[in-house]
Order: sequence, then C-alpha cells, then structure tokens
Amino acid sequence: MTVLAKHPEARFIRLQLRQNLVLKSMTAAQWAEFEPLLDITDYAKNAQLENQGDESMQQYFILDGILKRVVSSPAGKEMILRFAAETEIDTSYAAWRLKTPMPYSIRAVTRVRIARLYMEAWVTFLDRHPSVKNQFEFAVMKLMSEVMAHTITLHLLDAPGRVARFMRKHAALVERLPKKELAAYLNLSPETLSRLKKRGKI
Repeated sequence: MTVLAKHPEARFIRLQLRQNLVLKSMTAAQWAEFEPLLDITDYAKNAQLENQGDESMQQYFILDGILKRVVSSPAGKEMILRFAAETEIDTSYAAWRLKTPMPYSIRAVTRVRIARLYMEAWVTFLDRHPSVKNQFEFAVMKLMSEVMAHTITLHLLDAPGRVARFMRKHAALVERLPKKELAAYLNLSPETLSRLKKRGKI
C-alpha cells in the first residue's frame, strides 16, 4: 500500500493532486505509476523545505498553503523571488539538470501540505512519459519567466505600480499573505505598504 493510500485524507488528496496544473492531464495508467513515488508531508509556518546550496533536491506539488522561493546574498540579505499556492509547484529541476547546487531556498509562508518526491524519481518518471514532461517543462519555463518579470518590475515600477501589478497578477494571494512577506516581495517597507493600503492601493 502506498504512502498516499494509507493517509487518512487520501481521497481528498487525490482530488487535490488531479487539480495540479502539471498533473491534471495524466492518464489512469500514469497515475498508477506516479502515486507510489509520492510522500505527503505537512510543514509548519516558516519551515525550510530546501536550502540554498543543497545538492539533494525534491519536486513539490502544493496541496494546501503557500510556499516562497528565496535567494540570499553572502551577507545574509534576502530577496523573495515568487510565491506559490494550491495547484502550483515548486522545483529544483533546472539545477538538477545542470548538476548545480540549489540557487535558492524554498520555505513555507503558511502551514503547508505538500506531495513530494525525490528529483531523480521525478525525472525518471518524466522520461517515461513525454506528454507529462512537456507539460511540466512548460510550467517550469513559465515559472522562470514570471521570476524574471518580477525582478524587472522591482527596477522599473514605483511602489504603487509594483502593488498594482501584484494585485492584477496574484489577487487571490493578497489577503492570505502576511503583510511583512508581501512588503518584502515588493521591496517595500511594511509602513509603505500600510500607507498604500490606506490610500486604497491594496
């Protein structure tokens, strides 16, 4: 019996997995092969899933909660690259393919439930199923494009513009994110974010 099959909420978790943007088009045969690879893990708020510089990497499918991807400088300064929530993924796929250490950390913003598997097992599965691999690699490219767009936004838009863009792109996350996390993502102080909120910008 698989780890998922033993889980007390197995039926609901299977429904959540089938809503994932990468997995939703898989066939019954692919699901039967995929499910035994999974571990279902709950993480507390602020838990560290991956550390920048790690070489042991995993693939994450978010069932509940919000993750963030964070890059740190040698001096300890941090920048949040992205948030990801239900139906989305986070991954170290590019680093694994390039045989380089993790270039960022992955942390839980809220309490999080994840379906995960080791990257080697995930890549082996993808290589056997080109249709899933195509869907996944498209999601990874889109994710990387969004991170790049966010980085450019920090340089080109003023504070109200950055807030407006986030509202447009990620409206569903606005009330779920701690204001301190949102302010850090937008490269604003919490006080500036609060002033913008009072002015009706958020």
